[in-house]
Amino acid sequence: MKIGIICGSHRADSQSGRIARHIESVLKTQQLCDETWLYDLAGNPLPFWDEGIWSGDPKWQEILAPLSESVHSCDAFVVISPEWHGMVPSGLKNFFLLWAGGGELAHKPALIVTVSTSEGGAYPVNELRTSSYKNSRLCYLPEHLIIRHAANVFNDNEADNDERSHTYLSARLVYCLELLKEYAIAFKGIRASGKASLATYTNGM
Repeated sequence: MKIGIICGSHRADSQSGRIARHIESVLKTQQLCDETWLYDLAGNPLPFWDEGIWSGDPKWQEILAPLSESVHSCDAFVVISPEWHGMVPSGLKNFFLLWAGGGELAHKPALIVTVSTSEGGAYPVNELRTSSYKNSRLCYLPEHLIIRHAANVFNDNEADNDERSHTYLSARLVYCLELLKEYAIAFKGIRASGKASLATYTNGM
């Protein structure tokens, strides 16, 4: 089983990136998958979507072909989004535009993890659940994780962590990732059934 981690922050040295690496470490230490794939938008900026994707523009084929293979090979995803002014970053929304209708994300489970340096983090959960699944057919778990005051948790140096928040969120993260694994196992059967084909209805309603 392979789990992809999509870090939606464009910023270098972001809290989201640090937390993405921590989640990858937990997946490995808890032996919840055979392989991980971490894609950080801060180090891999993607051009904004244009209709050249539909026409087979060589520019887009060169960019997306290797990335498409990596996305397609994943059985499940962790989608990490900071809250910027109450919104999901534009680069993460653009990521979903690039994989709309191609099937790379289709009928695969995903865990939403949002990150806030203060008391925020709820708005990106709602935005992702509302607008990022329609044509991609990504299936979000009913569980999600909101990491508030992110600088105070998941640090390698225990002295930098707020003990209460770190203990609670660490346990809840493992719970969510264990659930993601079970969904990934179950959804393999759904994809193998042939009933999840996008050939008839390429776009969602």
